Formats: sequence, structure tokens, C-alpha cells
Amino acid sequence: MTYIPAPLDTVHVKLRQATPADFPTITDLLTRCDLHTSSVTPDGSTYWIADLNGVPGGCIGLEHGEDASLIRSTAVLPEARSQGLGRALVASALTYASLRGDRTVYLFSQEAGDYWRRFGFVPVGADEIATALPDTPQVQSGLLKGWIEREQAWKRVLGGGGGA
Repeated sequence: MTYIPAPLDTVHVKLRQATPADFPTITDLLTRCDLHTSSVTPDGSTYWIADLNGVPGGCIGLEHGEDASLIRSTAVLPEARSQGLGRALVASALTYASLRGDRTVYLFSQEAGDYWRRFGFVPVGADEIATALPDTPQVQSGLLKGWIEREQAWKRVLGGGGGA
């Protein structure tokens, strides 16, 4: 299905936690946003899908470790952007991480640093994520394929104001 833009006052947004059966939808959203899908898995992860007027328009995932999670696969279709969908997805993931007792949330992002700073993320070395979350699929993929040391990593401390 294709999302058809509507006036903001008529848009119905629904966030829902994804099930394993939703992963074809998640990989489709990521592919349509030119993001990688090779290490996307429901194992050890929690994902959400944002529906706009009943049509999937975005997604976000959290890969879980001990006391920390890794945000990944944050995507909003171009035609669904600038309606607060990304902000709602990020808020949902951060709330979930806090409720599960995470002290820190990490992510990798080369191009969207200004976006993540708005949520209290600060730059850190990729080695910090690799140490904090060695068993997560995205970290394992980065180590195996050799891209992790070239990535920009970000961190937000939960409950502590987002400082380093």
C-alpha cells in the first residue's frame, strides 16, 4: 500500500509494537528508505511500526543488551515525513528502553547527527557501543563486515539528561 498525504488535521497516526509477522513490512519500509536490512531480526529486539491512516509509514527498532539498547532501523517514508512520525517513534523507543531499565541508549548515524542531538544524544566512539552491546545483531554485523570503526556512534544516558 502507498501512503497518500492528507491534511494534518485528518491524519490518524497509530504506533504499534511489531510482531515477527510484521518483519516483511519493516524490511520493505527500510528498503524504500534506502537503509540496510541484512541484520534486521526480531530476535533480541523490539520494533515498532507507525501507521498513517492505516498504512505503514515508518518504523524503529531497539536491540537489547544488559542495561543498554541500540536504536536501529529508524525510517519514515519520504511522503510521510514532517508530520511528527519520527519523533513519535523515537519517543516510543526511548520510553520502552527506560521502562525496561536501560541506563543508556546508543545508535549509529552518519548523516542525521543534528536530528539525534534534539533527543539528547551525544557523539561517542563506536568502540563504546561494541563494548556495551557486543551481542546485538547490528554490532555483530559491523564487526564482521568491518564497517563499525568508520561509523559515527551516538549515546543518550537515560534519566541523567543525555550527557556523556
